[in-house]
Amino acid sequence: MKRTSPRLAVVVKGWPRLSETFIAQELVALEEKGHNLEIWSLRFPTDKKRHPLHNRLKAPVRYLPEYLHEEPLRVAKGVLRNLPKHGFWTALGVWWKDLMRDKTRNRLRRFGQACVLAAEMPDDTGALYAHFMHTPASVTRYAAIMRGMRWGVSAHAKDIWTSPEWEKREKLSYRDHGATFLATCTRFGAEHLRELADMPNRVELIYHGLDLGRFPLPPERQVMEGTLELLSVGRLVEKKGFDNLIEALAKLPKDLDWRWTHIGGGGLGDTLKVRAAELGLQDRIVWRGACDQPDVIAALRDADIFVLPSRIASDGDRDGLPNVLMEAASQKLCILSTPVSAIPEFITSGEHGILSDDAPAALAASILTLAQNPAQRLEYAEAAYARLTDHFLMAPGIDALDRRLKTLTDE
Repeated sequence: MKRTSPRLAVVVKGWPRLSETFIAQELVALEEKGHNLEIWSLRFPTDKKRHPLHNRLKAPVRYLPEYLHEEPLRVAKGVLRNLPKHGFWTALGVWWKDLMRDKTRNRLRRFGQACVLAAEMPDDTGALYAHFMHTPASVTRYAAIMRGMRWGVSAHAKDIWTSPEWEKREKLSYRDHGATFLATCTRFGAEHLRELADMPNRVELIYHGLDLGRFPLPPERQVMEGTLELLSVGRLVEKKGFDNLIEALAKLPKDLDWRWTHIGGGGLGDTLKVRAAELGLQDRIVWRGACDQPDVIAALRDADIFVLPSRIASDGDRDGLPNVLMEAASQKLCILSTPVSAIPEFITSGEHGILSDDAPAALAASILTLAQNPAQRLEYAEAAYARLTDHFLMAPGIDALDRRLKTLTDE
């Protein structure tokens, strides 16, 4: 019989989001373990499509005021309901200290959202759990102080590398009303956060892993002649490095028959399409935009090489360990990526694929090497699939997270 837990308030940036299916995967698995979840979203959804995982989740979804001025009565009620509580004044002091170092409207909005969250959470809520260490964790921390509850957080990539050090330290400090635990999905991130925590064991490395039950068995791949099919799945944002990839494609030999398909949305779409046209590549590139999961899987099965040229963005943002790499491996698709952040924790260059420098010339050379060695591509794909199934499946991470979440509600 599955264990039934006290209600757990899960705070997320937005729900649902196609770019954050790793969160949906985790929450569905936690529900299946008996966790009683309620989702609190800081923003309304903007994606036009939903992932099948979003439909599997049974938890109710509540939306906090995205902008305080749009729901002033709700915010006022939240403040008034919390005013008599000692925790409110403690949270106000913590927030004021934060505001003096981060004098932004966003910081004001976080406190208002926290007041609503603390006021509206059902009485049987046992603890709070945030996804992302920046804004969601701030709202969670303030609300937890108001209600006198424990809280935990999962940190990922941008939230780790673009948050100020003082804020990370305090969210990992007992005396500053920090998280009972922090889970993070890469060894690279875990080592950094342990150096900031008051107790290193507050931080636990928990890989998301992949639920292979959501994917078909990989196709029987063979060395094939014809057009070299390159595929990328990811948002068109700076840290994904697709601008460098377009420059790399322009450097490939003229006699190489290739086609690149991109799946995903993102703000740089128009800029990248213009640059591709300037380079005369428009007839070899297919921009598919956001796609449903069955279409993504079909594209993975039809491609020859999966390319993710991740890099460190100008603001310090970077990938963690993108789940899409594991999804490519699940279909025995050869992987070409870069040694950014935690990607080498999954892919060892020359063994499970190739990790190239993100410079266009280096990317072009790596594509050409793989194009000229189709048998090697198959060997890399087999090795990555074995790496996935031996060390990066979902279940061990969910078990570890389940144990940590119990610490939030256990007396």
